[in-house]
Amino acid sequence: MKDPTPRKKPNILLRLITFLLSLAILLGAVALVVYRDRLNLDALVRWVQYRTLETNETGQAEPFFYGGGTAVDLGCLDGALLFSSQNGVRLFTNLGDELVNDVFTLSNPVQNTSGRLGVVYDMGGQELRAYDSRGQVFSLTLEEGYGLLSARPNDAGWLAVTAQQSGWRGVVTVYSSEFSPQMSLRYSSSFAIDAVLSPDSGTVAVVTMGQDGTSFESQLVLYHVGQEEPAATLSLGNTTVLDLAHSGSAVRVLGESSLLLAASDGSQVVSYNFSDRYLKGYDLGGDDFSLILLGRYRAGTASELLVIGDDGLLISRLDPDAQILDLSAAGRYFAVLTSQRLDIYTKDLTLYASLEDTQGAQSIQLRDDGSVLLADGESAWLYLP
Repeated sequence: MKDPTPRKKPNILLRLITFLLSLAILLGAVALVVYRDRLNLDALVRWVQYRTLETNETGQAEPFFYGGGTAVDLGCLDGALLFSSQNGVRLFTNLGDELVNDVFTLSNPVQNTSGRLGVVYDMGGQELRAYDSRGQVFSLTLEEGYGLLSARPNDAGWLAVTAQQSGWRGVVTVYSSEFSPQMSLRYSSSFAIDAVLSPDSGTVAVVTMGQDGTSFESQLVLYHVGQEEPAATLSLGNTTVLDLAHSGSAVRVLGESSLLLAASDGSQVVSYNFSDRYLKGYDLGGDDFSLILLGRYRAGTASELLVIGDDGLLISRLDPDAQILDLSAAGRYFAVLTSQRLDIYTKDLTLYASLEDTQGAQSIQLRDDGSVLLADGESAWLYLP
């Protein structure tokens, strides 16, 4: 018996249109990746992010007063600007409107920020506070006699806190983005001095320091989050660790005379040595590179700025023609501030933007989209290339 319901014939035209649209989307996505520099997608991101921010003809917004103070540090969150000093913490919108003014005393303030989270703590003290673009979201107060050594957020809003606690030579606690403790690592035979999470929160890298015969030895110990047995342990020799970062592909460990780069799976460690020069400044915040500012002499101005890849190889070198006041790296860019101008480069030294009139800025903080927060002793403002 025949089916009385007539069957629709395939719509060849509709299928062809669907195929062409899918192909166009795919080709467009490929083109955006391949021609990112030429299309200047970051300019589009800045237009969306700061569309209500008024700027002058040079691309600078109106300065706003942040209060100044002793040992001021500045950072950029997603949609907010964070300032910390010995007097406390202030949080502003991109427009300069104040969101938070937390007044409390910090003897040795330290600030670390990711795009999502900013953490301010008292080095060696008991007080820690964390902020997002809306305000304070977490606080931690240790018992008397305990001391904070490090607190580092990652891009996912997770947090690794390293502290001294009674009975232990170091304790590392990992908090989720909801600030729920996920694991706690306690050390009795070596000192835990710093820790950092991978961007995906899957791995925590801990720097420890212990005795090796008559000399000390630093180690980088990698753990899968939630597991207390190390996934890998790498010797850093007698390196005194100054700073630490995790790019996802590598753990960056800065010493006084070298930049050590450990593969994220712990398979190898490579280094870039600069023992014949003095470290003048640095920033480990590039997507796949670090900035190292060096000088031939302990005193005086710096002589070269190096861009080092996560493979330990030199990508590019900049010979400054003026004294560098500050530098910053984020995303695929790095920025250099001198008394004469502000220059923004890509890692291969392609000049992305330049600002001649910096209005007396003394410090800068670069964002992934190429925008820059500038500040003097009392005021701060944004620059949009």
